[in-house]
Amino acid sequence: MFQETVFFENRRSRAIRVHLVFIFLLFGGLLDQSSFGKPRARDLGIPFQGTPGELNAITDVKGVAVGHSTIIKGRARTGVTAIFPLGKMSTQDVAANWAVFNGDGELTGAHYLREFGKLNGPILITNTLSVGTVHAAAIEWSRDRLESLWALPVVAETWDGFLNDIQGLHVKRKHVFEALDDAATGPVAEGNVGGGTGMRTFEFKSGIGTASRIVSTEQGQKTLGVLVQSNFGRRHQLRIAGLPIGDQFEDLMPELGESVNTNGNSIIVVIGTDVPLIPIQLERIAKRAALALGRVGSIGMEGSGDFFIAFSTANRFETEKEGVVRFKASPSLNPLFEAVVQATEEAIINSLVAAETMVGYKGNTIHAIPHDRLSAVLADHGILNN
Repeated sequence: MFQETVFFENRRSRAIRVHLVFIFLLFGGLLDQSSFGKPRARDLGIPFQGTPGELNAITDVKGVAVGHSTIIKGRARTGVTAIFPLGKMSTQDVAANWAVFNGDGELTGAHYLREFGKLNGPILITNTLSVGTVHAAAIEWSRDRLESLWALPVVAETWDGFLNDIQGLHVKRKHVFEALDDAATGPVAEGNVGGGTGMRTFEFKSGIGTASRIVSTEQGQKTLGVLVQSNFGRRHQLRIAGLPIGDQFEDLMPELGESVNTNGNSIIVVIGTDVPLIPIQLERIAKRAALALGRVGSIGMEGSGDFFIAFSTANRFETEKEGVVRFKASPSLNPLFEAVVQATEEAIINSLVAAETMVGYKGNTIHAIPHDRLSAVLADHGILNN
């Protein structure tokens, strides 16, 4: 009985300490939030391995730009996200490749990526039934803005039909143009934005998340960044900082309105780096993102579309004078393998932390993970960083 009482007191005191530290950081102006005013996973004290870049975002890779178009209106909870490897006005191709863990999804332009090993223009992410609209609009944007023929856009998707009236086809040409025109370097908006607007992960609200790592290579210090559109998993599977915590939040399960549509178990991972790599090496790096899914609890569910795209901004297809990239032995890729796993794990958790509770189509509701309770659980197990 004495031990049980002590355990209760320790648990309560730890929770109180977490609340006090969080309040102090918030009101003391020390909380390292993004320019969008939302705390991120590290702000809550969640520990991660590796050293992040300045922004801890895919845009730490020089030249990478990200734009969103968010549609929250009427029955719509959806949008579009665009990622440019070299900025929105560049017409250079970069080395690229892709991998798939579970193939229940769509990735347009995949065969061109595999055959030629290069990426033309941006990568766009949206909902499952809007791929065609986004694909066509991307070609129009390239024609109108760059006066170039971009015939094989790369468009990926995840399913948002629980919160979004997905058959209403709410993504229009203007939204695709908005995401592409909005693309910029610097901090990246996360959570309920862009293609991630209506997404959920482990049955919590999620969406867009990003992270980066500084990597030591033979060429010196380099950067690898990740952006995810996260939409997979079931509550009991959730692990954060290695701790299985899903059963601590059984009171915050999705709430059904009139709809019982519960499809949607997918993730798109976009990986960018300034390390000079050739396409076959980028494919190998892309594959490692699957290990990060396992870290947070994914089992690669049957209905999940888990697609990973990787590009190198240092290996461009502009002229024949661009320099030769050596094919490096496999051990030299190990730091990049590690960075991909670390950054993808953190990007997924960032997508959860940044998201907000959303009521959507037919009254369906997905709750955000509560920051105070999450911090208290981690502190109770001695995991929280102070």
